[in-house]
Amino acid sequence: MHIRTSFPHETTHEDVLVPLSDGTRLYARIWRPLTEEPVPALLEYLPYGLTDWTAPRDRQRHPWYAGHGYASVRVDVRGHGNSEGTPRDEHAGTEPADGVEVVEWLAAQPWCTGRIGMFGTAWGGFNALRIAARAPEPLKAVVTVCSTDDRYDNDAHYAGGSVLAAGMHASAATLLAFAARPPDPVHVGEVMWRDMWVKRLEAVDPSVHTWLAHQTWDAYWRHDSAREDLGAVRAAVLAVGGWHDPYRDTVLRLVEHLPPDRVRGLIGPWSHQYPDRGLPPGPAIGFLQETLRWWDHWLRDEKTDALSVPLLRSYVMDAHPPATVYGEIPGRWVGDPGWPSPSVTPVAYALQGAPVPVRSPQHTGVDAGRFLPSGHDADLPPDQREEDARSACFEFEVAEETWVLGHPRVNLRLTSGSPRGQVIARLCDVGPDGASTLVSRGALNLSARQGLDRTVPWKPGTAENVAFDLNAIGYAFPAGHRIRLGVSSAYWPWIWPQPGSEAGFTLDAIGSTLELPVRARESDPSIAFGEPEESEPLGATVSATLDEPRPERLVLRDVAAGTWRLEVDPGHGGTRVYPDGLECTEDALETYTIDESDPLSARARSTWSIRLHRPDLPWDARVETASAITCDAQDFITTDEVVCKDGDEVVFHRTWEKRIPRTAG
Repeated sequence: MHIRTSFPHETTHEDVLVPLSDGTRLYARIWRPLTEEPVPALLEYLPYGLTDWTAPRDRQRHPWYAGHGYASVRVDVRGHGNSEGTPRDEHAGTEPADGVEVVEWLAAQPWCTGRIGMFGTAWGGFNALRIAARAPEPLKAVVTVCSTDDRYDNDAHYAGGSVLAAGMHASAATLLAFAARPPDPVHVGEVMWRDMWVKRLEAVDPSVHTWLAHQTWDAYWRHDSAREDLGAVRAAVLAVGGWHDPYRDTVLRLVEHLPPDRVRGLIGPWSHQYPDRGLPPGPAIGFLQETLRWWDHWLRDEKTDALSVPLLRSYVMDAHPPATVYGEIPGRWVGDPGWPSPSVTPVAYALQGAPVPVRSPQHTGVDAGRFLPSGHDADLPPDQREEDARSACFEFEVAEETWVLGHPRVNLRLTSGSPRGQVIARLCDVGPDGASTLVSRGALNLSARQGLDRTVPWKPGTAENVAFDLNAIGYAFPAGHRIRLGVSSAYWPWIWPQPGSEAGFTLDAIGSTLELPVRARESDPSIAFGEPEESEPLGATVSATLDEPRPERLVLRDVAAGTWRLEVDPGHGGTRVYPDGLECTEDALETYTIDESDPLSARARSTWSIRLHRPDLPWDARVETASAITCDAQDFITTDEVVCKDGDEVVFHRTWEKRIPRTAG
């Protein structure tokens, strides 16, 4: 990583309040080049506080853009960070509507040329896409990283019509804890901060209530998913993803459906991160330089090579032994002129053997790895041999090196004795020593086999063909290895188990196939990137809060009781001390428990502890949350608790308990 200290422009920054039409003001920080000429503006728009949580990351990129002649703007969404207003459901439409107003406000500033770009990773990238779908005239270009255009089936909520247990629960619990964070009195005033905080807290409602109330692909998800109307997107889109990020399929959809003169796709080996940060797995690239060419082309009309690169640039990973973290994964870059690619051919592998009963124990999936890998030591799936033993497996010898790029697909003939259940498929690379590396996976709720927008119970005892895609991947299977397809009826805690799913199903190999998108073995040596570089770091210090480090992922088995518990530390722990004196302490823990023979025993629980402290004021605000989901055959049962303190005084305490019918999940 090169830390850049010299730029074409000197810069300055200021904090401002952006007025909205309803009188609410959003907190913004604007980095600008010192120039008399108007400049284009770049916007990153997030619910995570810009003066605390994202401040270190913001400092790495916004001053860099300003130094290259752009006004780079970071805005807290309504009811979060230091912005006014109260938090709203993320899919209610308020957030993108506010974002459109921010875009138009920026374009009207005297220091702005009127041309705007939006960028972000995860939520920020998603906001860029959905605001682009509203097509505000000043928004000319977007860079969206590790984000989604499909909030139902390619986010943290559902997969193949099944509830994403770890994804949905952890996301909802985290959003609840973040919505309860207070504004900072240094930035909003020592008198105002507490009134703003209490008003926010009174409006907080756990997101999981709404997410579980919509268990199929309905209007709630459609209206907030950019893929529903990509034709409305007029801005140019640079879509970026990583093979170890669960949202990478979005890149392929955007490249396929947006006009080729306004889109480019880039997929590397990365996790859920900007690809210049150097977090595993790498290699990292000079991503800020890559985006600068994009901005210069679309916002300055400069002649760059932004559109001379292939429509889709993908990293095809070499085979690698299973591990939970990789510094760098070897491989090569390939370029494709379109998607679907003329260089990719679907090749079917017929399953062989007699019909096999698939009755996976309910803890199948404990070696799935983290749903949202973000560069930690225990993120990725370990050796899959134990998961393979809990699945029905089919193998295919690799006679010559085989490159795969795109979506593997399974066509399976199943007979189920239960009206409800799920099927999970894993694609693994098995080395000569027997080690099994997870390459890709996919899932289908059997009641969603006729469409994600409907629920059709299976007629017990009947056979049907079902087909579904696995997540897209770029991978090279070496000659002498074996391709293994593992099929299971459980995958906890990724997939919430269905009542009756312990009966599993019977898989008939005759008529069942694995289809691989086999790509021509042609790399593109012209695809190259500069060294990663960023601006100077913020200078925050980090210290641990626990006397003994806690394992990132710990699996506990009670042999006599037949129960399994997975404890996950999402990696937010520690105390950060910022240069302005702010101290931010966080700790979070997720636990997922299940009885290996009982799908109704599934339980997910998360706790959060947050302290924001300024010793010089003094100011000491604390947030404690606890969230849980359990179930019976008819309902999901959610419980949530929020306790907030100003010093030792409790200013807010509320609990929620809700039963939500299991209509599909």
